[in-house]
Amino acid sequence: MIVGFVVCMIVGLLCVVLGLLLWKKQMISLVHDYHHKNVQKSDVPAYTRLMGIGLLLIGIGTCFTGIINLAFQTGAGWIAFGIGFFAGIGLMIKAQMKYNGSFFS
Repeated sequence: MIVGFVVCMIVGLLCVVLGLLLWKKQMISLVHDYHHKNVQKSDVPAYTRLMGIGLLLIGIGTCFTGIINLAFQTGAGWIAFGIGFFAGIGLMIKAQMKYNGSFFS
C-alpha cells in the first residue's frame, strides 16, 4: 500500500511540475515537435495553457489516487484518477484540435 502511494505521488508530482512548466513558462519544447508544428507563434500561449492545465489535471488526479487509496485502504482512489485523466486528456485533445489543426498531425 505504501509503495503504491509513493509511486502515485512521484508520478503525480512529476505531471504537476511539467504541467506548470508548460502552462506558466510556456515551455512548448516539452511537447513533441510533431504535436505543435502547426501551432502559430501567436497561439503558443493559449496552446501551452490548455496543454499545461490538462497535464496538471492528470497529475492532481494521480496524487489524489495515492492519498485516497492509502487513507481508506480501498481502490476508490482510482475514481479520482479516472476523472483527472479523462478531463486532462480531453483538454489536451481540445488544444490539439484547435491549435494544431488535427489530433493526429
